[in-house]
Amino acid sequence: MIIYSSSTTTSELIQILDLQQKNLPQLLSQEEIISQGFVTVEHNLKLLKLMSTTYPHVIAKYEDKIVGYALVMLPDFADHIEILKPMFHQFNTVLFQNKKLTKHRYFVMGQICIAKPFRGKGLFRGLYDRMKMQMQKDFDFVVTEVDKLNTRSLKAHYNIGFKNINEYESPDGKQWVILLWDWS
Repeated sequence: MIIYSSSTTTSELIQILDLQQKNLPQLLSQEEIISQGFVTVEHNLKLLKLMSTTYPHVIAKYEDKIVGYALVMLPDFADHIEILKPMFHQFNTVLFQNKKLTKHRYFVMGQICIAKPFRGKGLFRGLYDRMKMQMQKDFDFVVTEVDKLNTRSLKAHYNIGFKNINEYESPDGKQWVILLWDWS
């Protein structure tokens, strides 16, 4: 049975990092990247702890082992992760409901990942449902960005209810899709 909860221990954060490491593109074959998706950002324990100070990350556990996670990232972290700086810059120009994204009550889903044996079993939706339950009282929506090459992730986000609100090219030439799930 899968249990959804919030991360509360250093051990859980270490398990998140372990799962993340297994899904970085440099460790996957091209076939896996296309069929299974990938994660882009590589975090460290200090940053994960800092990110979860105000709102904990959402986790899925099976037999006390983390098999999925969704990271909560507040806009305060705009300068903490180099690869995400272009995304946060976009947030200063993208409009939603006729005002800049940054003028809304929002947070960023910093990364979502599910262990391979648990994919296609509803954990993606389960993690986001738990995140919505945890965060909806303080935020009107969640925003994330997905590498345009990560078609599995894009499809999964659209199935949850995310909408494409912008696309851009980062300085390193990658194509990104900014997605928003409106809870209002």
